[in-house]
Amino acid sequence: MTALMPRLFGDLADWFEVDFPLHPGHLIRVEDQLTDQQYTLRAELPGVDPDKDVHVSVADGVLTIAAERREEERVRGRSEFRYGMLRRSIRLPAGADQEHINAGYDKGVLQVTVPLSAPEPHGRKIPVASG
Repeated sequence: MTALMPRLFGDLADWFEVDFPLHPGHLIRVEDQLTDQQYTLRAELPGVDPDKDVHVSVADGVLTIAAERREEERVRGRSEFRYGMLRRSIRLPAGADQEHINAGYDKGVLQVTVPLSAPEPHGRKIPVASG
């Protein structure tokens, strides 16, 4: 029974990265890279029209990518289709400049570039008075 658990539930670590997808096909696969100057996110979105079907938004430090896929293939005597909504939200790193985010789409890959600035220190020093 113990050997069956990983096969039944998969890698639970992946569940905590996303919003518990109902179907693995509705998950956008991403890779990201963080440097001192920018955060870059690349998302696999083959078969979508970036002008109509891809939406990128940011709110409260969370970047959200949403896409709708509508593909239909007709071959003599049969047809096959794939459709559905895809969505992925990623928390941006500290110092993300949300006003200057850029996104581009090329050959099925969406690339989002987020410039980084030095994070503002949190809190303040409080002087202690004597006497």
